[in-house]
Amino acid sequence: MAVKRPRLKVGVLISGRGSNLQALIDAAADPAYPAEIVTVISNVPGAKGLERAARAGIAGRTIDHRGFPGREDFEAELTRALEEAKVELVCQAGFMRIVTAGFAARWHDRMINIHPSLLPLFPGLNTHARALAAGVKLAGCSVHFVREAVDQGPIIGQAAVPVLPGDTPETLASRVLEAEHRLYPLCLRLVAEGRVRVTGEVASIDGGDAVQSMLINPPPH
Repeated sequence: MAVKRPRLKVGVLISGRGSNLQALIDAAADPAYPAEIVTVISNVPGAKGLERAARAGIAGRTIDHRGFPGREDFEAELTRALEEAKVELVCQAGFMRIVTAGFAARWHDRMINIHPSLLPLFPGLNTHARALAAGVKLAGCSVHFVREAVDQGPIIGQAAVPVLPGDTPETLASRVLEAEHRLYPLCLRLVAEGRVRVTGEVASIDGGDAVQSMLINPPPH
């Protein structure tokens, strides 16, 4: 008889409204989901995501980065709070802070992030406007392990959406956000199930099914 693994203890870092946090909360509400959110930490006082955590009965707190003399001091307190909650994996969900090399190393292969582009394209900010300006026909989102360099690190999963005629950064962002809400819980599940292996700086998925379809834009006629 197979021994059921304990649920992975996850800490979520946020800075704002927490829509991706909500997607993770909804997934983890299923007792069969292999991860549980044990703490939510915001670096911004009054972030709406903390209200989402409270409604779900998850411990939430604010650690305001502006109250510390430097990034290292802030991150030391962040690590202390995560370890106090016995966090095994950190999920960044709209956490608008660039981490130091020390923090990235401390949580190496134990911290993931979601970014609204098909990395390595368009790291950083203003991704949707940049995608439209470049004339790409597919946009999307990526979940990756966090490294010191912004929006780098082994990619766990990606979701693509078509760029439509007349798209604005706002309409494209809305379509990508829907994909984010599906992709992030899936990738967290894969990590929690121990199915993600990192070799060098490439992540591979054990037991992953072959993709059987393509998304082509514009569609063939």
